[in-house]
Amino acid sequence: MRLDKFLCDALGATRKEATKIIKSGDVSVNGAVVKSGSTKVSDDCLVEWQGREIAKQGPRYIMLYKPEGFVCSHEDGFNHTAFVLLDEVKMENLHFAGRLDVDTTGLVLITDDGKWSHRITSPKHKCSKVYRVWLADPVQPEYVEQFSKGIELKNEKEPTLPAELVIVDEQENEVLLTIQEGKYHQVKRMFAALGNKVEHLHREQIGTLSLDENLQPGEYRYLTQEEVDSF
Repeated sequence: MRLDKFLCDALGATRKEATKIIKSGDVSVNGAVVKSGSTKVSDDCLVEWQGREIAKQGPRYIMLYKPEGFVCSHEDGFNHTAFVLLDEVKMENLHFAGRLDVDTTGLVLITDDGKWSHRITSPKHKCSKVYRVWLADPVQPEYVEQFSKGIELKNEKEPTLPAELVIVDEQENEVLLTIQEGKYHQVKRMFAALGNKVEHLHREQIGTLSLDENLQPGEYRYLTQEEVDSF
């Protein structure tokens, strides 16, 4: 592929913009500065712009550690969108594979592959999500059985699917909850139906994929091919 076409794909630039970038001397191929847009590059070439490696855009699969105060949408009139935490091109092509509320923290997956995200969000695929929950009031022993049978939610025709509740720390009112759905405010509504209130909610895992312990709130990384294929 020609270098100028490569930059158009990788950076979302026009052909004119790509030509200008190349002529500036900021682009190198395999460590050597290149100023000709007709230079051929292959998949095994290392292409850098201003010292940063760039790659032709294929499907993108991103893990984000979402902090509080950010919404999982492209626009919001009151809060920051979590997309501002990403340093990516063609942001308009990306979407969230399952959202978190503005005050919920933890694992969020972002992609531009609609079929892949459907396997995560569609209830028929029963992709599990694990949440660490801190409650306002003590955890009642009967919660475990009630969650395993499904919870009746207000304005819902059917109860929730069976969920697994594990009591982690009774003193801190801390539990782990595994669900296979993604209804609106589902976790908060499930506990509210039992007369309790969620004080803090943190998503730790989606499917077999856990939040990378090396990520700090607001940081992200690309998934490995093995992680992508796990869904």
